[in-house]
Order: sequence, then structure tokens, then C-alpha cells
Amino acid sequence: MPELSWRHHTLIQALLARGPLREDHFHLLFTRITGKTPDNDQQLFNSYLLTINKALSFAQFELRGCRNQYDGRVYYGLVNNVSDEQSKLGTKYSVPQIAFYKAIVEAIAQDPSAQGGISNISALNLQLENQMGDTGSQSQVIPAAFKNFSISLKEKTIAELAQDKWLSCSPDGFVNLGVRSFLDLRSWFRSNDVPSCEVCNEAGVKAELCNTEDCTVRVHRYCLKKMLSNKKSKRACPGCGIQWRSTASNIESREEEDEPDTHTQDQPSSHKRKKSRLNIDIDLGSNEDCMAEAFQPPASRRATRRSARPR
Repeated sequence: MPELSWRHHTLIQALLARGPLREDHFHLLFTRITGKTPDNDQQLFNSYLLTINKALSFAQFELRGCRNQYDGRVYYGLVNNVSDEQSKLGTKYSVPQIAFYKAIVEAIAQDPSAQGGISNISALNLQLENQMGDTGSQSQVIPAAFKNFSISLKEKTIAELAQDKWLSCSPDGFVNLGVRSFLDLRSWFRSNDVPSCEVCNEAGVKAELCNTEDCTVRVHRYCLKKMLSNKKSKRACPGCGIQWRSTASNIESREEEDEPDTHTQDQPSSHKRKKSRLNIDIDLGSNEDCMAEAFQPPASRRATRRSARPR
């Protein structure tokens, strides 16, 4: 096992205590600990992450990076690679709460319009009985805990999941996926045939769709910004070849980053930063709350064509 210094320990403890950190916040923390900047000392930064992951592998943990599809930013977090009966004992969520979370994720991921969220009302109306699997018959007994999982309990669960960054709630009354879900569920998205972005090949949970009828191409907004910045001759849909007509009123650049600090609140920045991304493979797993234990692949249900335009 590689020996970790207090600097490595501090980075690990920060992720454990605060949850996933935005890239610029994590970089600032690294700079304050080591006196080096990831942009100027990329090799040292990668070496720290490699050393941490070698040490964490003995405990079946891993430091991973992912991109939040709602804001286009990279986040770092710690996840647990083990999803077994023993690890389930570590979760603070009840069985109905985990089933409710799974139902929300499935509803969002399988939405053919790729809006990246469902209304709060739709979330509260999700039925937990659908999470009991396909092994039971119509006569299967529904657990009392599922029957008694009321609307108020669902509202409380959504609030808790949002606080722990498994979900996020927008001001317009939509329930979206949180950054922890993107960290943990990359392999789940792939195994359940969630259509991927044509540019980056990651699951297109929150994406724009081609306007051409019968074309199923979807592209993340931050990927679309890069695609549309090319020459006009290359601004065609990668699938059908028709000129891409964005449904967004304004595709804003995410190159303008917020000023890094050690807090989670965003503060405006007047300078641009060059992004650096850790190429860490994100496999299905769970963090200390073991949420991904609930995600056993159900019968394949491929999302096809949208039924509504993305928001």
C-alpha cells in the first residue's frame, strides 16, 4: 500500500466531509495544500490522485471525476466500489427511500425528451411497487413500508437526497439528478441503454435533440457549444447531416468559470481558466451511503424518440 502524507489525507478528508467538490474548488484546495497549481503542475496533480486511488483501492473506494450535465462543470468525489449486503448496512436511507430514489432516476433517464428532470408532482406520484422487480406475480405481497410511504415521506426524502447531492431541485419545480448520481451511475446508464451524447459518448440525460424527425441524436449543451463553434460546414447533425438548429435561446460558454474558493457558494470571476479533466473510469458503484446497491439492471427499456421538446 502506498504511503499517504498529510496532504493526501487532507484531500481525502475534504471530499468525505463536503461531498463532491467542483473542479475549481478542488484545485484551490490542492494549491493551498501543496503550494502548486494543477494547471502548471499537472503531472504532480495526477500523481497525487494516482497515489490516493492506489491507497483507497484496498478499502474498495475510489476518487472519481465526472461532468455535471446541468452546468457542464467537472466535479471530484469519492465512491465505494462495493455493492453487497454488508455495504447496505452503512446506508442511512431506508428500503422505501432507496426504491423511491431509483424510481426517480429511472423516470429521468428514460425520458425520451432528455429534459434531465421530472416535475415535482410527477416525482411524488411515482409508485414504489414498480421497484419490486419482475420476479413477482400480480399476487405478490407489497411490503407495508411501500404502502405506507406517503406523499409527505416522499417530499422529505427528496429534500434529504438533494441535501446529500443525489438529487437537485430547480426553482421551477423540477427534480433533477445530483452530481453524486453522475459519479456513481455511469455504468448503470450504459447497461440500461440510456442514449448517449453523440459528441462525448456519455449518457445524454440532459441534452438537446436533433430537430429532424426520426433522428435520435442528442448532444449535451456544453458539447453542442463546441460543435457549433466549428466551421459552418461542420455544424450539421452527426446523425442525419441536416443543419443543427438549437432549441436553446442562447448557448452560453462555460469557459467563464467562477472564482475558486473553499466554499460551495459560487462567486463571479472576471478571468477564464483552462479546464483540466481527470480521465477516471466511472464504474457502477456506491459511496458511503451505498445508494447504487438498488440499481440492479431491470429489463432493458431503450428510450426511443422524444415525446416533447427539451426544456
